[in-house]
Amino acid sequence: MSAIRCVVGLGNPGPKYAGTRHNAGFWFVDQLAGRHAEVLRAENKFSGEIARVAVASGDCWLLKPMTYMNHSGRSVSALCNFYRILPEELLVVYDELDLAPGMVRLKSGGGHGGHNGLRDICSSLGSKDFQRLRIGIGHPGHKEAVVGYVLSRPGRHEHQAIEEGIAEALRHWELIQAGELQKAMNALHSAT
Repeated sequence: MSAIRCVVGLGNPGPKYAGTRHNAGFWFVDQLAGRHAEVLRAENKFSGEIARVAVASGDCWLLKPMTYMNHSGRSVSALCNFYRILPEELLVVYDELDLAPGMVRLKSGGGHGGHNGLRDICSSLGSKDFQRLRIGIGHPGHKEAVVGYVLSRPGRHEHQAIEEGIAEALRHWELIQAGELQKAMNALHSAT
């Protein structure tokens, strides 16, 4: 597997959405940047906030698209095209309804599963072959309730579980970044 050269956290910009379940990808990227003592800064040509972290294999870019979820692909494709990052060198981190809060799962390739951010990235890149880190947020139980659910803030216990899942994924960051996804999956999937 290729080393990860770009980590994209999905979410919606602005204080209205900051603590919502749909912004779990932003939470991950913010914590990863903090771990490397980096600060994300606005970069208009990528329609997002970016940071660069030094890793053993070279530079790894962190990106939070500021385009709103449904247009994430514009930001992702701009950065990937500029830095010549291949889809398999991309890790997209996002909220997953089908996993309980606290569960995190790695996945290589696949469809968008109805997630609008992923749908737009697949369309913009012309590829589904990127890596994914799915952060469980749970499901409200009814399809009609999904939009309100993902755009609302989790309760205290749910929030804590999501944060613990993110912390667990960050514990395996070196393996993930190095492209050792199978090893990372084994460790991560047995821990959560």
